[in-house]
Amino acid sequence: MTPHRVVVVGAGMGGLVSALQLAQQGVDVTVVDSAAAPGGKLRQLTVGDAAIDSGPTVFTMRWVFDQVLASVGTTLEAELTIRPLEVLARHWWDDGSALDLYADPARSFDAVANFAGLDEAHRFRAFCVEAATVYRTLEPHYIRGPAPDFWGLTRALGVGGLTTLAQLGPMRSLWYTLGRHFRDPRMRQLFGRYATYTGSSPWQAPATLMLIAQVELEGVWTIDGGMHALARCLERLAIARGARFRYDTACETIEMHNGQAVGVRLADGERLSAEAVVFNGDAAALRTGLLGAPAKRAVSTSAPPRSLSAITWSMHAPTHGLALDRHNVFFQRDYASEFTDIFQRNQLPQAPTVYVCAQDRGSGHTPTGPERLLCLVNAPASGDGETLTAKDIETCETSSFNLLRRCGLTITPGHTTQIRTTPVDFHRLFPATGGALYGQASHGWMSAFARSGASSPVPGLFLAGGSVHPGPGVPMAALSGQLAAAAVMASPALTRRCPAAATSGGTSTPSATTARTA
Repeated sequence: MTPHRVVVVGAGMGGLVSALQLAQQGVDVTVVDSAAAPGGKLRQLTVGDAAIDSGPTVFTMRWVFDQVLASVGTTLEAELTIRPLEVLARHWWDDGSALDLYADPARSFDAVANFAGLDEAHRFRAFCVEAATVYRTLEPHYIRGPAPDFWGLTRALGVGGLTTLAQLGPMRSLWYTLGRHFRDPRMRQLFGRYATYTGSSPWQAPATLMLIAQVELEGVWTIDGGMHALARCLERLAIARGARFRYDTACETIEMHNGQAVGVRLADGERLSAEAVVFNGDAAALRTGLLGAPAKRAVSTSAPPRSLSAITWSMHAPTHGLALDRHNVFFQRDYASEFTDIFQRNQLPQAPTVYVCAQDRGSGHTPTGPERLLCLVNAPASGDGETLTAKDIETCETSSFNLLRRCGLTITPGHTTQIRTTPVDFHRLFPATGGALYGQASHGWMSAFARSGASSPVPGLFLAGGSVHPGPGVPMAALSGQLAAAAVMASPALTRRCPAAATSGGTSTPSATTARTA
């Protein structure tokens, strides 16, 4: 019997995991992506002769990838070289203070005591205990499982889980909850940054996002070859199991027959028939009809608030003045203004926080000469509008690098040793998003139930990626791919053959030809 056929649209993390797990089960898988390489937002840019990770840079929740690779008969260690970091992140303020957080909790306690006093260190320890409790409560029922509704999650949590969340105050913001834990405003600022991991404001994100502290405390790793090596690994394993990858190949329309997804039409007019389609792209591309009008039914018609975008600088340049580690965060004093500018004024922050990933550093390694750097500041997802001018971007760049200099760091790139990416560029890469990098913003406690699940209301159409459940981030997108593959295998789409003939699912615009992975 001919194998069941599945087309995966988008070779981002969710699409790669879906393709791998479906191919492992004997499904005939074709992955199409308008980009030239796998990874989606997990992209790598070449600056001069240096390959620089220019998307996600933090590898956490390794258990997700242990699970994915175990499901296809291999291990992380057999496929990649990964190394644990001793320093989780190095934090700097423009008043001259600095704080390292470590993989060793005892070292972090001592560092906080030296930084902010013994009482604050005890408050830090209590915060970590509560973060671990929240993580243990939500991980089995929300993070690992299919997209829940409110009452379903309530039943799954039981009395114990509900009590934990009630004590936390889930309707409170992360910023409010951090104020209950910390007295030093710098500590509150440091952990408030975790809201940005989901593209959100700490003043609007739910208190449950404190669980990200536990995620990092369980370990942060580096991958030889960069994060992009993880995407290449999953691609290689999927190809070994029969999956086909077609790059520089844009999907224009998801084809329908009798209300069911039966394949895709590519930008050049070619049709790929299938029993099921996995869409690993931003839900906004479906919502706005870029993949055809009938596919709009796969997601909610109401547009949620967009998450953060960013301005990034991928550099190969020498640094002077500070001993960077792998992950570095530089804070301004007026933290609230950053999120007021972005989410209320829809403008670039006048006082941005700057993240610097020094990709040749970590666990004591110090490079000589130019080093590979990714610098990032948060930005509004307005890349599809006319609010971001060249002058605004230059002003933000000046403010960002002035902050680095005030903290003691000087970067001296040449004209040909950096690539800047703006919300406008991210919008071109990920259409219909405005450059939003995390799908919808996680604002308000009900945002946990607003993301689409793997199974859509359109038969035969399944969803994966950072804009759907369980949310943004490399491991979460990987989990979404697992959920999508499981949903495909359990669906009637693979137990019932579709008619051979298919009619187009609708019309699309030229911009739809770039719809691709999340």
